Parts: sequence; structure tokens; C-alpha cells
Amino acid sequence: MAILASLRCVSLFTSLPSNPPPNDSTNSPSSTSPPIPIPKYPPPKSKPRNAPSNPQKSQSNPALKLPHRQTHYYKRVKPGVISSDGERTVVVGESGVSYQLPGAPFEFQYSYSETPQAKPVAIREPAFLPFAPPTMPRPWTGKQPLKKSKKKIPLFDSFDPPPPGKKGVKYVEMPGPFQFGKYPKEGHSREEVLGEPLKKWEISMLVKPMLSDNRQVNLGRDGLTHNMLELVHTHWKRRRVCKVKCKGVPTIDMDNVCSRLEEKTGGKIIHRVGGVVYLFRGRNYNYRTRPQYPLMLWKPAAPVYPKLIQEAPEGLTKDEADDLRKKGKSLLPICKLAKNGVYITLVKDVKNAFEGSSLVKIDCKGMHASDYKKLGAKLKELVPCVLLSFDDEQILMWRGKDWKSMYPEGPAIPQNFDTAGGLNGSGKPNEDDCKPNPETVRSSPKMMSLWKRAIESSKALLLDEINLGPDDLLKKVEEFENISQATEHSYPALVLSSEDGASSSMAEFKESEYHSDDDIYPEDDIDDDNEYYDSDSSELDPLVPIGSLPVDQIAERLRRK
Repeated sequence: MAILASLRCVSLFTSLPSNPPPNDSTNSPSSTSPPIPIPKYPPPKSKPRNAPSNPQKSQSNPALKLPHRQTHYYKRVKPGVISSDGERTVVVGESGVSYQLPGAPFEFQYSYSETPQAKPVAIREPAFLPFAPPTMPRPWTGKQPLKKSKKKIPLFDSFDPPPPGKKGVKYVEMPGPFQFGKYPKEGHSREEVLGEPLKKWEISMLVKPMLSDNRQVNLGRDGLTHNMLELVHTHWKRRRVCKVKCKGVPTIDMDNVCSRLEEKTGGKIIHRVGGVVYLFRGRNYNYRTRPQYPLMLWKPAAPVYPKLIQEAPEGLTKDEADDLRKKGKSLLPICKLAKNGVYITLVKDVKNAFEGSSLVKIDCKGMHASDYKKLGAKLKELVPCVLLSFDDEQILMWRGKDWKSMYPEGPAIPQNFDTAGGLNGSGKPNEDDCKPNPETVRSSPKMMSLWKRAIESSKALLLDEINLGPDDLLKKVEEFENISQATEHSYPALVLSSEDGASSSMAEFKESEYHSDDDIYPEDDIDDDNEYYDSDSSELDPLVPIGSLPVDQIAERLRRK
């Protein structure tokens, strides 16, 4: 460093020349290739995001281009065919969304019992059939099909059961029950398969072993679904009776569930307890010739229906509806519904509650939102009533302006009413009755004749006093009940005349054996009963034909001897 410091006018960092030297082609070496060749790629092609990878596959089956469940698909529909693939169509009608297949006995639906009466407004997914395509040999189960077995497995059915003691074969129920000398017959229609009606001892024989058996078909909030039809037939292969246990929303209308079960399966309900139904397959049932339906591979999305709760319901303005909703907040519910319960008496309870109040509330806390909304839709049709709100997991209902009581009041009868229908002995109306009385309600002549007939036949009682206490009224009712029962079960005496003096001997036997009425009944009781009951039995018409009683047959045999 000292040597460099002693040098003068020496610049260690000289600048490069401003003009580079000219290229000399003679002296420049040849261009050398790189050691690793650089591959040349084609430019990337622009591809849309939603374009299908294989358009032929997407057009062959529209189910493959189904949007995701979380997408907001909404398409308005009108009644009629909304999608078709040859003879396979999707139809929107009164029963909601249904599917028509060639050769099917009826239109297929996901649920046959839980379809609202209102027509759907829109659908939440593209219209396609939830069944396997006709070109698919079998439905896809996630596994490849097994290789064909070399063994020949015999097929057994109800008419050709396996021999007793054969190993490796499950039990197949034979047709029946049959009486001695009768055999099963091949049947195609429902009447032919059911055969003769079952007797009481046959019903008890079939139902008794199924009471404590847990082999059953569970019917839940979706009701009778399409795939459940095949499940019922699999139960019928091993048993003559299929036990169906219903819980949840469908139990509010068990008559509808029972009718749908009999209609779609072809069986007969022989016993029903609460939400449990026992379905008989028929005397001539054959598992091999049963109706076979294609299975649904997935659950279709439910369509969109009109709103149940409106701001101004039927017969109310918006302000009136808001006032009723405010009153309903302080109203106590009539009952609390449990999740997956049995609601058989709910319609009757709501009707009885409407007798005392115009608003009724039901507590549904803990239930799924779709469940109590379905309950509200069913109550609106069955009661009927007007739905006001589903707030706080409670159903608030109003009985409506056209509500009518279940217990209509009987016609008002004046105190001076004669048993001849308000007429005096001459058949002319009384003068007092002709005067208008605002407190008296006039009824039709037919109703008055019915009241007259009921009073004369001791089936109705005309009270002299109206303002009676509860105890006095109960006493009157008990006395009249005993009198009406005695009148209903009493028959006129029948005297048989015979040449051998049997009638005279019977008369002597009665006089000697029977005591008088005064010895048995005191005078006080007889006087009280004379007000309501006439002891003269000759005016009563015979309710039983003469000669039809067993006593008459015995007397006829004695007379012949």
C-alpha cells in the first residue's frame, strides 16, 4: 500500500471507453450451444371455468351436471311436464313433483303421504329422474360387481318353499292361512292376492307374535317413501304380517297413512294401536310375482311451496292480525309436543280448545323447524284454522270467521210445550204460542217432530225447571238414565195358548211364586217414577219379531210334543 501511495497521477478506477470496439468476424469464435437444451412448450389455451370436460357424458345423464346443494338454484314451474327423456318424464301437478316411467302402475313420488295440497311454485334443482339410467345394468353401489358364481343357487318363493331341514337357506313364509281343504291360488289383482277376509281368531293368531317383535319398518317425518315399498315386500318374504311403526309428523293423520299403505303396497291393515300398524300381505301372496319398482338412488330436493304465514291472513287486515299476534304472546299453550312423538289426538285437542278461545297456541320447543311447520300446514287443512306465526318455536292459530262449534245447541222449548208438538188436543196451535216471544227459538217442523218422538219414547226428558243446580241436574239425569234403559230393554209379554192347559198352569205358577209390586217397591218410589214412566206396556211396539227368541223355540218344541 505504501508503494501505491508513492506513485503519482495513477487512477486505480479507470472508466471504460465510451465507444465499444467494432466486431471482428474473423477473430470472433463460433457460437456454442448450451449444455442442456431448453424445451419449447405450446402456448396455454384459454378454457372457460364452467365448461364440461366431456360434453357427451354430461348430455347422456343430466344428473351428472347437478349443481351443489349450497348453490341458490331457483326456477319457477307451472303445472305439467317440466322435463322429458322419451317416455321418462318429470311432472308437476296436484301431488307435487312426480315421475312417470314406462310400464309403471302409478306415478312415482319420493313421499306418498306427506305431500302438501298446495301446488309447488318453483324447484330447487334441475328436473331429472332420481332413478338409474336405463342403460345401466345395475345401480351404482360404490363397489364393482362380483364375478358370476359357478354354483347354481335355487330360488325359493312362497309357492315353492325349500324342503324342511335344508341347510344354508333362510326361512321363506308359505302362503296362508287356509282352512282345511283349501289351497293357494295364483293371483294378480289385489282382491285375488288378499283372498277371503280374515276371521277374528286368524287375526289374533297373526298379530299376537308380532306385538313383542322388534322386526319392523320405521316410518318417520318423510312418511311413506318410495323405497319403503320394496322394504315392506322384503318383510313379507319372511313373515305374513309387516309391522309398521309411525312417529313424528305423519301420526297427526293416521287415516291418510293407512290408506296410502294399503293403496301402494296392496296389503290389508288388520290391526292398529296408536302409531303402530300391522299390514297383512294376503292369503295368496307370492314373493316372486310381487310388483317390483326401481329404487331411488338419492333424495330429490323438495320444491318451493307458497308461504304458510301471511302478513294479512284470510279474513283479517294487517292491523287485526298484528293485534292477534300480540295477544298470542301472553297466551298459554294447550300442550307441548315432544320430538318424534305420536300426535294422534292433536287435531281433536285443537278443535276442543277453539270452543273456549279464538286463539290456540302449541309449544314445539326442541323440534326441528321443518317438523312444526309441516304440523301447522296439516292443522290448517284438518281443523281447519288460520296460521298466524311460528315465532319462539310455537304454533299460533286463529279459528277464523267461518268457524262453527262442534256442539250445536238444541232447540229451545217453551215451558208450556205439549207432547203433541206445541198443539192442543184439538190440533190447533195455542194462542199463547202465536204471540212472538224474543226469548224462544223456533225450530223446523222436522226437528220438532223428532223431539216429540224422543219424548214419547222416553229417550228425551222435558225439564219443568230450567235454573237447576249441578247436583239437582245430575240427580235428574241419573233417574232418567235408569228409566230410559228400562224402557229400551223391556219387551211386551207373549202368551202362548195351548190345548193341554200349559198357559193356565203358567198363570198359576206366576201367582204362587211372584210377589206383588207393593211388597218389592215402596209407594214413594212408585209415585216418583210415575211422572216419567208409564207402566202400560201394551202401547209399546215390539222391538223383536214374534217367535225369534230362544224361549219361543223351546215353547214351540214343547207344544209339538
